[in-house]
Amino acid sequence: MATVMEFTSPTEEFPLGSIFENLPGVTVELERLIPHETLIVPYFWVRGAKAEDIEASFERHAGVSNIRLVDSVEDEYLMRAEWDQEYFGILSALAKANVVVLSGIGTKDEWRFEVRAEGQEEIAEFRDYCQETDIEIAITAVHAMLPIRGEGYELTETQREALILAYERGYFDTPRETSLEEVADELGITQQSLSSRLRRGHRRLIGATLTSSL
Repeated sequence: MATVMEFTSPTEEFPLGSIFENLPGVTVELERLIPHETLIVPYFWVRGAKAEDIEASFERHAGVSNIRLVDSVEDEYLMRAEWDQEYFGILSALAKANVVVLSGIGTKDEWRFEVRAEGQEEIAEFRDYCQETDIEIAITAVHAMLPIRGEGYELTETQREALILAYERGYFDTPRETSLEEVADELGITQQSLSSRLRRGHRRLIGATLTSSL
C-alpha cells in the first residue's frame, strides 16, 4: 500500500537552502518532484523577494546549476533548476529509494517535506540511507494513502483533513467565514503548509473528476 511520510530537515541539507543566507525572509516551495538516478529537473516557487534579488542569490549554489526564472504570478516566481548528479544529500537518498516528493517547503528555519513511496520498504530504505550517511531528518508522520470515495480519489490523510476542516469552517464560502491563518492554527501547521495541502488536494480531486473523461 502506498505510504506517505512527512519529515523536516535543516535548511542546509537541501541544495536550495543556501538562498536563505542572502534572503532570509523568502519561502521556497517545490513543485511535484520525482527524483531519478540520472536526471532531476524540478521547478520551484519563490516568494518574499524581488525577482532580480532572487536571480542574483542563485548565482552560486552547491548541488544545483542552470537556475533561471520561468514565470511569475503577482509576487511569486517560478524557477527551474538542474541538479548535480554527484550531489550528496536528501536528493540522492530520495532517488536511491525511489521516493516521490509530494511537497517541499523551505524557510530560513527548516525544510518540510511530504513524500510518497509504493510501500513501507521504500520509506525504510530512505530512512536507513539518511541514518547511514548522516543526513539529518526528523520524521513527523507516517501513514497510508487512502481513497476518500471510490477509485481515483486518492488523497493523503493530511490533505483530506485540511480540505474537510476548511470546508466545515467556511473557508470556501463567499464571503469567507474563516481565514487561511485560522484553519492552519487549528491544524497546528503553517499557512504555507495548509495552502500546499489544499492545492494538492484540489489537483487530485479535479484530476479524478472533471478531467477523467477527457
